[in-house]
Amino acid sequence: MPSPEFFQVAPVATALERLASHWQPSAPVETIAVSAALQRMSAAAQHSPEPIPAFHKSAVDGYALRASDSFGASASLPALLEVRGELRMGEEPQQAVQPGQALQIHTGGMLPAGADAVVMLEYTQVARADEIEVLRAVAPGEHVIHAGEDMQAGGQIIPPGRRLRPQDIGGLLAAGIREVSVLRAPRVAILSCGDELRPPSAELRPGQVRDINAYTLSALAQALGAQPLRHGIVADDFAAYQQRAGVAFDSCDILLLSAGSSVSARDYTRDVIQGLGAPGVLQHGLAIKPGKPTVLAVCANKPVIGLPGNPVSAFIVARQVLPPLLARYGLHTAPRTRLGARLMQRVASQTGREDWLPVRLETDRDGQRQALPIRGKSNLIFTLIEADGLLHIPLNSGGYDMHSAVEVELF
Repeated sequence: MPSPEFFQVAPVATALERLASHWQPSAPVETIAVSAALQRMSAAAQHSPEPIPAFHKSAVDGYALRASDSFGASASLPALLEVRGELRMGEEPQQAVQPGQALQIHTGGMLPAGADAVVMLEYTQVARADEIEVLRAVAPGEHVIHAGEDMQAGGQIIPPGRRLRPQDIGGLLAAGIREVSVLRAPRVAILSCGDELRPPSAELRPGQVRDINAYTLSALAQALGAQPLRHGIVADDFAAYQQRAGVAFDSCDILLLSAGSSVSARDYTRDVIQGLGAPGVLQHGLAIKPGKPTVLAVCANKPVIGLPGNPVSAFIVARQVLPPLLARYGLHTAPRTRLGARLMQRVASQTGREDWLPVRLETDRDGQRQALPIRGKSNLIFTLIEADGLLHIPLNSGGYDMHSAVEVELF
């Protein structure tokens, strides 16, 4: 095996820019039923093949008539019209409205030929069995929804890159569109490596730990709109690791390796990544705590991230790296919520490094929000469970004094 190399750290943003310069993703597209497309990202603009509605229809319950027959009508001097019947919903009218006539119509009913307005039911009264009195005038087009008023034929229903909402689903189906092209959820494969790792369901012997990274990273990928693919655990054996990494690599769009990524002789991740394709490792080491020994690579035009094995490090780095990678597949997440708070302990940071510190939020007796750092090593997942969010300590800031006004990025 090649001897390990000591890494030169780079800021996260710089490392991601380097990765992006070697990667040209092509967003995968699939066609699915509109009824199953909620929250999926449209791959192309969708245009209506027909006007919506396809016919003039009534916006109210009432009577279809010629507007000119109602001109001058009032409660004291109503217009008298002959009622020629009732229009059935869902059927095309079989008779036209002649001068001095009206047809009873219901909301959504198709307007008959000859009619150009609808008078609301409450502004009429029955004079005889086949006659009504119209108690107020209506204008041409009043209470009529015209053909194409909602959408013209050829009009754009949704643009490309729209995360489909319930109303978008309804609009597509209203136009008779039953299938839609959407971006396929990017597949994020996760492979864990370590002799000490066992599945969460396993009974542990001394020295063994449960592999939680695969499930934490899967949940994060799923929350971001990706499709996680867990490839299990491989032992600390270079040949086995290389073979299993190759299988995971072939199955996905982005590969996460949760394993050794530091500089010890048993950390094979860098060399395994180099064997997956060119250009290979682009950055080994991030100016971040926790998560310094992270590896960023592009192999055969596919991102590969070697994450530290420690659960907190792996989660915090993936939380910074995975969203911008998925965004290039069209998965744009909402901005993270930040809350202002008063820091209740001094926190220090080394020059040349940005820190992410778990904090708990509390409110004092005066209603002021306080941020309390949760101290712990990078393998203690419960520091994240107890936290409400993360305090970001920027690069080269040196940290924050006690009682500083800070912003906490909520989970």
